Amino acid sequence: MIDQPTALITGITGQDGSYLAQLLLEKGYKVHGLIRRASTFNTQRIDHLYRDPHQPDVQLLLHHGDLCDANGLRQILDRTQPDEVYNLGSQSHVRVSFDMPIHTSDVVALGTARLLEAVHGHQEDTQRVVRYYQASSSEMFGKVAQSPQTETTPFYPRSPYGVAKAYGHWLTVNYREAYGLHASSGILFNHESPRRGETFVTRKITRAVGRIKHGLQKKLYLGNLDAKRDWGFAGDYVEAMWLMLRQENPGDYVVATGQTRSVRDFAKAAFDLVGLDMADFVHTDPRYLRPAEVDLLCGDASLAGEQLGWQPKVHFNQLVAMMVESDLELAAQEKTLRDAGHQVTPNRGHD
Repeated sequence: MIDQPTALITGITGQDGSYLAQLLLEKGYKVHGLIRRASTFNTQRIDHLYRDPHQPDVQLLLHHGDLCDANGLRQILDRTQPDEVYNLGSQSHVRVSFDMPIHTSDVVALGTARLLEAVHGHQEDTQRVVRYYQASSSEMFGKVAQSPQTETTPFYPRSPYGVAKAYGHWLTVNYREAYGLHASSGILFNHESPRRGETFVTRKITRAVGRIKHGLQKKLYLGNLDAKRDWGFAGDYVEAMWLMLRQENPGDYVVATGQTRSVRDFAKAAFDLVGLDMADFVHTDPRYLRPAEVDLLCGDASLAGEQLGWQPKVHFNQLVAMMVESDLELAAQEKTLRDAGHQVTPNRGHD
């Protein structure tokens, strides 16, 4: 029996990585996180978890690494000796993947191959069992012929990101079947939070709502308002990741709420919360349209409910309210700075 389990998380500085690290630390894990080297810090989402590594009994340690560096990944695995590996690292912006298809493929598809091979090699050499989680995506479904989507729905990805995720998903299945790896994939539908990046549509909306309410912004430009998604809370979804690695046998699971709403619905709900009419502020801009659109995604998480005992706790209106409240506070802080004479720069995509 493991006295203290150890986990390695790629993408720990992202939305999901920060919530997962928080969950694992609460459960008594020692957590190692992979971060890319940069000239500026990008650890805001985990700053509340971080402690000086020189202090005794530090449970969160960060390591410079990259999913494009196979040798580096293997060295980190050998050094940290994790019991569980969560692959959350990604170039995860779907629209950007059309502009950077080669980079997206290298990180998302081949990055998964490098990490799986590192886990496999480490396990073979040390005879240790390492449980692996792969962050798959509802974008793999793409152009769907049936709704809701389940674990057996065929994939028809409509973006370089979706294609790369499908590669990583099937390679995870292959390593599970070929080498007996305890490797599971979570086919996660859209999941949001106040920690979501500001270029993702939901956060772009709630960020704009806060800024417009405080007089810092006049308009919000969006792409396809009619695209429909199944939106849940990221904090709920990382629990499903952890539960997958608790199972005796690995598998693949859809993680979703089973409800779908349009981008227009999300925007309306957000503006309504602050007493504003979205029609007065929201405009469409073709530059935010995808070359190949995914019109509808809606997941059926029945298998996760039956086998993992997982259910979403935060529902749509609660999620929107949570994000709006956080961004109202952030905008208020911006306004204070502006009123004190500091320059406040609007975000890209805003006007």
